[in-house]
Amino acid sequence: MPAIAPLPPLTAIPRDVVAVADYLPHARLRLDDNAWAYLSGGAADELTDRWNREAFDYQRLHSRVLTSLAGGHTRRDLFGQVFDHPILLAPVAYQRLFHPEGENASALAAAVTGSGLVLSTLSSTPLETIAKIQTGPTWFQLYLQGDRTFDLALLRRAEAAGYQAIVLTVDAPLTGLRNREQRAGFHLPPAVTAVHLAGFTPPRPPQLQPGQSALFDGLLAQAPGWADLEWLRQSTRLPLLVKGILHPADALRALELGADGIIVSNHGGRTLDTLPATLDALPAIATAVAGRCPLLLDGGIRRGSDVFKALALGASAVLLGRGYIHGLAAAGALGVAHVLRTLREELEAVMALTGCPTLDAIGPHCLFDAP
Repeated sequence: MPAIAPLPPLTAIPRDVVAVADYLPHARLRLDDNAWAYLSGGAADELTDRWNREAFDYQRLHSRVLTSLAGGHTRRDLFGQVFDHPILLAPVAYQRLFHPEGENASALAAAVTGSGLVLSTLSSTPLETIAKIQTGPTWFQLYLQGDRTFDLALLRRAEAAGYQAIVLTVDAPLTGLRNREQRAGFHLPPAVTAVHLAGFTPPRPPQLQPGQSALFDGLLAQAPGWADLEWLRQSTRLPLLVKGILHPADALRALELGADGIIVSNHGGRTLDTLPATLDALPAIATAVAGRCPLLLDGGIRRGSDVFKALALGASAVLLGRGYIHGLAAAGALGVAHVLRTLREELEAVMALTGCPTLDAIGPHCLFDAP
């Protein structure tokens, strides 16, 4: 348990922090129970969150020796954008819950490490501010609000600010609190708000008729559907990725409607528990998509070897979530930058020891148990 008053953020990286997982206890000591409940809360028994991690642990690597590694690098081209490495910061809401500088600190860390960043609709910092800080590839994650006029205005703001892709999250039609958050009585502090939704009034659910379901006919009446993806595709020329895909049929449907990329994600188990680990779902989606679009993956990334394994099973890049937020909570921009640098250096080491000088050399043959 943390002290009654959370400790202030670190100003230097402790000597005992040598891996991303080492940030967790330091983050816990610097967050109150309210912020910790939001960050670590999952649905029900949090099995999906555990399976995300275990899926990486179960995969074993093939080592290779005496391989020429001259000219090796971690660069990746996605949608005409050059990434120094295939590790992006995932969209995480309300980052001022975890550090006073919030998304500003994450954007600064992304800029100094040459990392991609995906900003959440539920950011506690305006998208225009982040676009001025982040010098690398910057994408905007969109939660549709059930009001196309409002959604289009937010989309146009992202385009005008120079965001280079739109990420539509489709696996969270219900935004109710998870179990741990409920037990902790989670609430947003007055100083932390979803700044992009300021002044927006959500559409009212329709009045229920006798026999109708409060969930299906009420709360979900404005939930996004395939028609909304089609509308969004027609509304922007930016690359459009769909985040929250776990089934090959859904991946194919998204491609049919114009998606440029798929993000294999289970929301860390925060919306529905006992979903499969994203790494376990990835191969079937990769087979179905058959190289027609880039696949990205999130969920459970803590080591450079995790990044390597995801790429070996078909991902083009990965998104890091809780791991970098632990760094943010512990040490602000310094912590996030250290997390990103650590993962990149670990990835490079794994590539060298498996005989892969470039990301394109990584494939199923690099995994001991792959067919």
